[in-house]
Amino acid sequence: MDYAYDDQNIFARILRGEIPNDTVFENDHALAFRDIRPQAPVHVLVIPKGAYVSLDHFARDASAAELAGFMAAVAAVCAMEGVEAGFRAICNTREHGHQEVPHFHMHILGGKPTGPMLAV
Repeated sequence: MDYAYDDQNIFARILRGEIPNDTVFENDHALAFRDIRPQAPVHVLVIPKGAYVSLDHFARDASAAELAGFMAAVAAVCAMEGVEAGFRAICNTREHGHQEVPHFHMHILGGKPTGPMLAV
């Protein structure tokens, strides 16, 4: 699998401070910010600060500190956003998974029932 990273993608530019964002949480390894087109009352994107294209790329190549920092950011976002009643975590991956930005990211959606996972 080719995990060539495009450092001009919008999330890379956000990480470099070239594009503003509505930051929710940040630690040494991850940044969380509100989606500009929210699909639920809570819609936060969590991205690693490293150059990872997809979930499988991140899971394979990230260091233990990066993995732990990312998951700590997810936990912090969920606590801060008050999604105790439940939430959906989505990682779209590549073309068939409808990944729009080639930088690994997790959507945290909550604040209302999200319905069934997939309608086949």
